Amino acid sequence: MLDALQMSLNQAAVFGFLAYMLGAAVLFFLFQLVYTRLTPHREFALIREGNVAAAIALAGAIVGFAIPASSVIAHSVGLLDFVVWVLIAAIVQLLAFFAVHLALRDLPARIQKGEIASGIYVAAVAVGVGLLNAACMTPN
Repeated sequence: MLDALQMSLNQAAVFGFLAYMLGAAVLFFLFQLVYTRLTPHREFALIREGNVAAAIALAGAIVGFAIPASSVIAHSVGLLDFVVWVLIAAIVQLLAFFAVHLALRDLPARIQKGEIASGIYVAAVAVGVGLLNAACMTPN
């Protein structure tokens, strides 16, 4: 049993874990930064004020990004491959938000007013797109 544990925790495995975890954390932070800068409303300010709709919408975007990112980590052939596909996942999430924004035309005002239905719809689209995104990034 000790041999199996030592094999699991060899230097290469630990380095791989740390490299992917650090890369994922950086890209996760950057996604949130870019997403909250490109959306017409200020999510963190709204969330600090107790706006549930903004929290739900941002949570959906974060989960919708994390789903394909985790799939890419599991299936990538290296760190560069991981970074490229996670950036594609981020772009797809941003496009999904802007598609919903176009469909609901007054989405930022709805979120700012705290309309939970709009927040849930944005979150559902983000998670749905994230699931589809992850499936498309999985090798056949």
